[in-house]
Amino acid sequence: MKSGSGPGLGGRRRILYGRRRGRRLRPGREALLAELLPRLAIDVPSEADVPLDPGALFAGGFVPEDVWLEIGFGAGEHLAAQALNHPEIGFIGCEPYINGVASLLREIERHGLDNIRVLMDDARALIERLEPASIGRVDILFPDPWPKKRHHKRRFILPANLDALASVLKDEGEFRFASDDAGYVRWTLEHVLDHADFVWLARGPRSWRQRPAGSIPTRYEGKAADRDRACVFLGFQRRRRPQTPSSR
Repeated sequence: MKSGSGPGLGGRRRILYGRRRGRRLRPGREALLAELLPRLAIDVPSEADVPLDPGALFAGGFVPEDVWLEIGFGAGEHLAAQALNHPEIGFIGCEPYINGVASLLREIERHGLDNIRVLMDDARALIERLEPASIGRVDILFPDPWPKKRHHKRRFILPANLDALASVLKDEGEFRFASDDAGYVRWTLEHVLDHADFVWLARGPRSWRQRPAGSIPTRYEGKAADRDRACVFLGFQRRRRPQTPSSR
């Protein structure tokens, strides 16, 4: 289902698919959206020629050692756990689904997390504005696989989006992908391995059958386990950029 759209660079129309809202929220979560979200929401600059420093998104004296990005954080349980376990890291979560954002806000309030910022919109709008080589890690966990062939163009793993991720990832920065859809796993491997800026970190079958150390299972992983669907965890690294005379 098409849920919204927005202009891309150069006047392109950018279509955002998927639900924006689910069941009616409880009053407490509505209050979090009204009161807490404005303090954490990212305002993406409209000027295409003004790069955005992700570290500058964190106020209150917090200077992150690195910034990690999670695209499509669902209910936010993984993002909140990462922020809790890595207080020195700044986290940016992108999720257009209002109910999922409300769930994350509840975790932020419960644990007093001050190292998360939220974009309740298409992640591409932010990635296009970020400074090059400014993100240390990108997580895309159990995205909608859009299994029908005519819908494959809706998948996030596409050449243009991989170009954008390669631009914002630091040298040797990590890109993590997880899915229980075999077709999307094959699709991802084909597209990422075909990209000159990424290298697959697998060292054998166990490398992609086990959740990365320090991660927690998401509710989507739990649903896959309930259906006896195997989950695959792929890790890629951004290749180092070639040195130029000015960078030596």
